[in-house]
Amino acid sequence: MHKNWLPFDGTVNYYGQLWTEDEADIYLNRLLKNIAWRNDELIMFGKRIVTKRKVGWYGEKPFKYTYSNTTKQALPWTEELMELKAKIEKKSGETFNSCLLNLYHSGEEGMGWHTDAEPELKKDGAIASLSFGANRKFVFRHIENKEKVELILEHGSLLIMKNTTQTFWQHTLPKTKKVTSPRINLTFRTIVE
Repeated sequence: MHKNWLPFDGTVNYYGQLWTEDEADIYLNRLLKNIAWRNDELIMFGKRIVTKRKVGWYGEKPFKYTYSNTTKQALPWTEELMELKAKIEKKSGETFNSCLLNLYHSGEEGMGWHTDAEPELKKDGAIASLSFGANRKFVFRHIENKEKVELILEHGSLLIMKNTTQTFWQHTLPKTKKVTSPRINLTFRTIVE
């Protein structure tokens, strides 16, 4: 049984590295090359903002996914994504039908506080977060009492957030000048039609 990193109001299990350094390097390079990376676009305060961070959205159907007031349509699974999905489904006992990928070119790119609780997502469903590339700090903050929980997400590692985590906890990938190499984060999700 994997430890729950949250003290209450949710479940976060960190499985650590599921791949050797060499295997993880191979996946990092394949994903860098084979994913249709696009700069993310957000609408904030009525203005269109294009991020340095790049994203990809994939799924078993051309699912539409809306966040930050923009909508994406899923591309069909790639071979790498199918392999990774099979491994994490076996490891976690969960199932997923879509994946949002983020490419952070260095520690100067991060993600602010947010929850993954969009209406398209299965309520209280599992979200599997796979990391390839640079080790990065990942922080949870309780929405009401502001208690924080920090982890380091390693190259080739798996983190699962489930149950009421998205209702009660925000998460962030803080920026850091210490990290100069890229990180790819894959978040496998379940879209409900």
